[in-house]
Amino acid sequence: MKNIKVSVIVPVYNAEATLKKCVDTLLSQTLHDFEVVLIDDGSTDSCGALCDEYAQMDCRVKVFHKPNGGVSSARQYGIDHAEGDYTIHADPDDWVDPEMLECLYNKAKETNADIVICDYWENGPTFQKRVVQKPSSLNSSSVLHELFKNLHGSTCNKLIRRSCYQKYDVHFPMGINYCEDLYVCASLLKHGIKVAYVPKAFYHYYNDTTKDTLSRHYDVDTLNRDLQIRDNFDNLLAGTEVHKQAVDVLMASAICKAFHAGYHIFSSKQFRDKFYSYRQLFRKGHGYPYERPFMYISCCGYYHLAYPVFQLVVSCGVGLKNIIRKALPHMGKMKGMAEAILNRR
Repeated sequence: MKNIKVSVIVPVYNAEATLKKCVDTLLSQTLHDFEVVLIDDGSTDSCGALCDEYAQMDCRVKVFHKPNGGVSSARQYGIDHAEGDYTIHADPDDWVDPEMLECLYNKAKETNADIVICDYWENGPTFQKRVVQKPSSLNSSSVLHELFKNLHGSTCNKLIRRSCYQKYDVHFPMGINYCEDLYVCASLLKHGIKVAYVPKAFYHYYNDTTKDTLSRHYDVDTLNRDLQIRDNFDNLLAGTEVHKQAVDVLMASAICKAFHAGYHIFSSKQFRDKFYSYRQLFRKGHGYPYERPFMYISCCGYYHLAYPVFQLVVSCGVGLKNIIRKALPHMGKMKGMAEAILNRR
């Protein structure tokens, strides 16, 4: 195939239940001259055979089989073997609207942009909502800042000029399978690349909120990986204006994940020993507003008291202050901190 305009890279691992829907929507695109690059990352189900079937049926599909190395290695393998002028990624449990590639590619050509951002759909078993991704400015430095505020770091709603990966020596980081796309976007944007935006949503990100997979798979190694990700960004963004903001956001995120999933792993003392020095992040506005007091208190050594109260707040759906007032007589050492929360304006 000549003059491939866009390469869509799909990392595939044990996704036989959803892969067909994903690939079928990609092959229904209105754009001409694109390719779908399926990276079978050592799947143990029927995904490998299904990928091969698509390649035999449609010349726009290319398939590569590799030993399992994780989503970051699969994405990089796709970049290394893509031939399109631009690339975009899709996950095998998601799907896209027919005009996505044409609209994003036309915008890239019209503006000579290196990266084109669009909105996306968040879908669940019973809901669909549009998530707006409009940057406050198309200046790359501004967009970089907003990646650590209100913009999603995904490479699934961003069309990226493939030559930028080589020009700026940008690679998906090996050994991590979380925030790997944010890392790539930040790596590119720090070089001042040209940004464009399309105020439409095409990509359907499936998020099944009924499944609690975090607590089932969280352990001390998870925390260590989260801290490694923070260190990766610490090194990547050192010397830039966004450095401290990015590192603080990622550290707060790691603490929040430990709070929500580590109750049966960390004692109150262990939680304090690990996170006490970062407690002020939650006074500075990191995390969701209704979570911040509980994160702060947990970092101060009261995790096994704060977490059950937080669960009560969530399950009852009532105001934080009302819950605290009712719990005050039973809070013991935590009483002074609780009263301080009540008195805050």
